[in-house]
Amino acid sequence: MIKGMNEPNVTKRLIRTRKDRWVAGVCSGISAYAGIDANVIRVVFAALTILTAGLFALVYLAAWVIIPEEGEDGSIAENLINKTRSGG
Repeated sequence: MIKGMNEPNVTKRLIRTRKDRWVAGVCSGISAYAGIDANVIRVVFAALTILTAGLFALVYLAAWVIIPEEGEDGSIAENLINKTRSGG
């Protein structure tokens, strides 16, 4: 039998994790999603930030706003949009 055939289909979801976070949980969330050590992701983010003269820091900030936090239904951006639409 093929390995994994009897396992239920679980949809992977990219989230900002609360465990192993340093700042906002972006790198630890990406590492959990991709199955890569969080420190590798952090080094890649740091290197890209240096190589792009800080531009990649904006990518990190965007990820912070767009990727939902563990235990939350939506991201910061989704919550802000929904709050604006509801008029409150």
